[in-house]
Amino acid sequence: MENQSVSSTQRRFFLTVVLAAIGAALAFLAGWPLLRFLTPLKQDGNDGRVALDRGSVEVGGVLFFSYRGGTAVVMQMAPGEFTAFSAICTHLGCVVQWKPQQQEFVCPCHAGRFSPAGAVLGGPPPKPLVSLPVTLSGEQLLIG
Repeated sequence: MENQSVSSTQRRFFLTVVLAAIGAALAFLAGWPLLRFLTPLKQDGNDGRVALDRGSVEVGGVLFFSYRGGTAVVMQMAPGEFTAFSAICTHLGCVVQWKPQQQEFVCPCHAGRFSPAGAVLGGPPPKPLVSLPVTLSGEQLLIG
């Protein structure tokens, strides 16, 4: 068996390259969330508004949809009267659920309760649900 010796300069160079690669990988992993936070989300050409078919929301019903990286909900409590809210609870950011029997939104995380108008009915949420503007354009709802 042949004994090959590696000089200390070569070992030092190898260790420097390995440590630099590990450091670069760790810096990338640590900086990625900051980069995502500072980079705005891509818009779909509707100024961030979401277009939904008006018929997809029944009278007395709700429809949850994706909105700017989160979840929102639109509801039609009376014919032709649409309201929309962010479906993110103002307490800790959980997505609220619609309870049709109680006619209220309930946060599954800490039992926060909101009225169909988004007002706080009970629980720990400090503020009402964030209201979103709704406009009708023909048979489409433009939200946002």
